[in-house]
Amino acid sequence: MKLTGNTILITGGASGIGEEMTKQLLKRQNTIIVTGRSQAKLDKIKKRFPELHTIKSDVSQISEIQALYTQVTKDFPNLNILINNAGIMKNINFHDLNDSLEKLTEEIDINLKGPIRMTKVFLPHLKKKSGAAIVNVTSGLAFVPLPSSPVYCSTKAALHSFTESLRVQLSKTKVRVFEVAPPATQTELLGHLDPEDAKGVKVMSVENMVSASLSGIENDKNEIRPGQSNQLKFMSRVAPNFILKQMSGPMERILKESKHN
Repeated sequence: MKLTGNTILITGGASGIGEEMTKQLLKRQNTIIVTGRSQAKLDKIKKRFPELHTIKSDVSQISEIQALYTQVTKDFPNLNILINNAGIMKNINFHDLNDSLEKLTEEIDINLKGPIRMTKVFLPHLKKKSGAAIVNVTSGLAFVPLPSSPVYCSTKAALHSFTESLRVQLSKTKVRVFEVAPPATQTELLGHLDPEDAKGVKVMSVENMVSASLSGIENDKNEIRPGQSNQLKFMSRVAPNFILKQMSGPMERILKESKHN
């Protein structure tokens, strides 16, 4: 797929992987619109890239998705690529009595419901374009769960499944469907990771991860698994119990510290 001369909407594009995608896609002479919940982050990236277009919008809110669609299709009628990148990740211990039910499922609202709803709303517009695409950003943890982040991993596994089904449903249209499944990547999302748990984890630079992802899209690779994500999918098939045990270290430490083991 051609990654120059497009009009691209990136959710969660003001930080982390989305920010790096914005940077690299701008260099390829694309028109980029980014959304996010934080106006401060949007202002910061706009200052860094003046040619960028920013819109404050929360993918967990249906009304904001609908308003975003109205604004974007009016102001940027050439929109032909949607990148569902917005996401959050939490450590959750189900023994903790302080977590509210609302906060417990916040990752579902943003990481899973958001991309599904964005796809549904923007699809009629994208189907009218040649060279259109939907890119869903999942995770290597879609293939092997990290038990200390059970809801996050569940959302990414579900988004992976949704993406495969969506690709079949859109196979007779002009809309391509890509999945980018990043490994552990050097972004603020890793800020919650305990140094003890990070031992042995090969963290990929965000620059290299995004570069590999865009290269995969250019080469029409449906499922792009940079770095250790490829290994995680392989291990989930050949030795699922072994790799789950390897991924359970952080949770075992948390349970030991909280005396709930």
